[in-house]
Amino acid sequence: MLELVKAVQSFIETKAMPELKGHTAFHARVAANALGIVARELALGPGAADSEKNRLIALLGHDGSLDDLNRVFCKQIRDGKIDIESEALRQHLELTTLDKVAIDQPNYSGLKIAKTR
Repeated sequence: MLELVKAVQSFIETKAMPELKGHTAFHARVAANALGIVARELALGPGAADSEKNRLIALLGHDGSLDDLNRVFCKQIRDGKIDIESEALRQHLELTTLDKVAIDQPNYSGLKIAKTR
């Protein structure tokens, strides 16, 4: 699947876009960017989800689906059961955010800076 997405993205960028002008060229760029996000989600998403789940298991002390763990996590924060000053909470939120930005906006200038800290 990843190879197919990359092939379509490459076609749009290298063959179609040079032939297009104006609003159609803009839409082609949007399509190519969307395919880039899909490709990165396919390549990086499973590992990011596994890391997020493992951090949540460590924070909450039990297993479950990623969605269920996130629901419990949010509820515990809301109910004051997780200290918002906790280093483990800060690390989890930072690492989860960095993984999501790496998929959605890998050229975001702050991402490189944040990863070097």
